[in-house]
Amino acid sequence: MDSRRRSTSKATTASPPHMKMKMGVGLHEHHNDKELKASDALPLPLYLTNAVFFTLFFSVVYFLLTRWREKIRNSTPLHVLNLSEIVAIFAFVASFIYLLGFFGIDFVQSIFRPSVDLWPNEDEIDDAQNADEIILKEDTRKVPCGAGLDCSPPQIVNKEIVSPPSLVPTVLSEEDEEIIKSVLKGSTPSYTLESKLGDCKRAAAIRREALQRLTGKSLTGLPLEGFDYESVLGQCCEMPVGYVQIPVGIAGPLLLDGIEYSVPMATTEGCLVASTNRGCKAIHLSGGAASVLLKDGMTRAPVVRFASAQRAAHLKFFLENPNNFENLSMIFNKSSRFARLQNIKCTIAGKNLYMRFTCSTGDAMGMNMISKGVQNVLDYLQNDFSDMDVIGISGNFCSDKKAAAVNWIEGRGKSVVCECVIKGEVVKKVLKTNVAALVELNMLKNLTGSAMAGALGGFNAHASNIVAAVYIATGQDPAQTVESSHCITMMEAVNDGQDLHVSVTMPSIEVGTVGGGTQLASQSACLNLLGVKGANRESAGSNARLLATIVAGSVLAGELSLMSAQAAGQLVSSHMKYNRSSKDVSKVSS
Repeated sequence: MDSRRRSTSKATTASPPHMKMKMGVGLHEHHNDKELKASDALPLPLYLTNAVFFTLFFSVVYFLLTRWREKIRNSTPLHVLNLSEIVAIFAFVASFIYLLGFFGIDFVQSIFRPSVDLWPNEDEIDDAQNADEIILKEDTRKVPCGAGLDCSPPQIVNKEIVSPPSLVPTVLSEEDEEIIKSVLKGSTPSYTLESKLGDCKRAAAIRREALQRLTGKSLTGLPLEGFDYESVLGQCCEMPVGYVQIPVGIAGPLLLDGIEYSVPMATTEGCLVASTNRGCKAIHLSGGAASVLLKDGMTRAPVVRFASAQRAAHLKFFLENPNNFENLSMIFNKSSRFARLQNIKCTIAGKNLYMRFTCSTGDAMGMNMISKGVQNVLDYLQNDFSDMDVIGISGNFCSDKKAAAVNWIEGRGKSVVCECVIKGEVVKKVLKTNVAALVELNMLKNLTGSAMAGALGGFNAHASNIVAAVYIATGQDPAQTVESSHCITMMEAVNDGQDLHVSVTMPSIEVGTVGGGTQLASQSACLNLLGVKGANRESAGSNARLLATIVAGSVLAGELSLMSAQAAGQLVSSHMKYNRSSKDVSKVSS
């Protein structure tokens, strides 16, 4: 495939330095843009022709093997051929030659017509008039310049094309150059590079270079080396051109339910890890925190439509009837050995019905799992409700990746409450404030202030900070920090006002320890640090549930420390001290 792509590719941008560019690219292709190809003469579209030859090849192979087996049994010489066998052999040879071109007619065409040479000799350059104008005319795309990128046109020095330094690739073979030009021309889609080349890293490098030439902007500083691109193929990220580096800090040990955890946090915000670490210290010195898992169930809510609201109500009553649940549950659970339907709650908007399915999902976060189960139920319902029109597998009554009251009230994923009693002495020595100040600030800020703002699940100081940092470090879906950060922080003076009872209630922590980004090496290492890597074979779902309690415990530590900093008036001073770099970055070599 690559060879036939290269045979018709043409340059669209300047070439790398120290390589001579053929003047014929500009001269030949200027006249051959509308050159007829062999594929243009086909009576059928190219994809149908491919299918015909594919079928023909295997058909004649089967025919010939069958006839030759009969000849061997009858002791008939193999070289004695009848008319049908002769035709079959010719068909075999023709289809074989065609398929040898990797399902493309361009292979046959390339045998009879030499491909356009991409690199000229010096005599051709000397003979061409206004050579530099002809070469540079090929790239007519106007793009803005990126910061730090030299967008000046290529220069001709001693009859050689020299590209701007910022566009010079590290290592590119002549074959890679031709593929890049094919991508720029559009004959090779960028998303097919991995399958065509069979090398994910090479595909990323070629795509990256093509992107730089296409946009005129440099990706210097975005790392390419040192990443396993095979690990993201087909599951985490499409069309990669590099990876982003995010530092991972460790907060802890967090003493939770009698066990110490070192919590990995991937963040670029200064003070966040240090602040959470201080909260962990306060919790540890006070005897640790305790957590309770209240619910564990992922949700998916399809929307269906009927001709009347009455029919929609009939289905609602059917789904919510306890007598039908066992049968619906059996149909739903066929999708996975871990999926177990828990309940179905419905709501109506006119003649539209929203069905909110809730099920356990083992150690997976479970969106794909529950979607399969829901599809099974919808297919089953079509038998008795043939007039049901399925509008969408998700009708946003789930509600996924959106701040919604249904998640705040009903919960989604793991619902966790985590609490701790911080000793008054620890409040003074570690948190540098007092119990009364914390209680008052929490009431006026997290409760009253959030209510005045009309907050939805945002009755906390900065729960999303910790959730996002832990999610990125452990390979969770960062978009689900929206509902996973729903949290209400409560503080109360206990033991005659001497100590502080602090708690966080988080109804929709959506985490998993298998699938998605949890399988990547870095994220898997962070999960391993917490002792929750992969699926728990002894108790399905226990690793994901433990991770949810660790997230809640980390939020508790972060809330405690930030609230203390604000109560003590330390917030601005600490950020000025730790979140501002005094390093002169202009003197740091790249």
